[in-house]
Amino acid sequence: MDIIETIKEQIANNTILLYMKGSPNAPQCGFSAKASQAVMGCGEKFAYVDILQNPEIRANLPKYANWPTFPQLWVSGELVGGSDIVMEMFDNGELQTLIKDAAAKAKSAEA
Repeated sequence: MDIIETIKEQIANNTILLYMKGSPNAPQCGFSAKASQAVMGCGEKFAYVDILQNPEIRANLPKYANWPTFPQLWVSGELVGGSDIVMEMFDNGELQTLIKDAAAKAKSAEA
């Protein structure tokens, strides 16, 4: 499978997806640590992809997303942004609303 197809599939199959360096419990950079803490703080399950373990995704996602840096948070198929945006949204309560609404929609779609 082509790497862009893999990326599209990951985004389509995961309501809340964080592309990051490392894992939420063992982040490999400060920006990924902040973003994953904010997403975990919203209280919903989310998927993540460790781009350090996936060099093809690391190389191709910035072109696909038109976003040059990591981490990248995707919610309901839309790019939310990187660490600064995620933290700003968390601090003003927007992130919690966005993630809770997306998770609720996904759960009702499964039912």
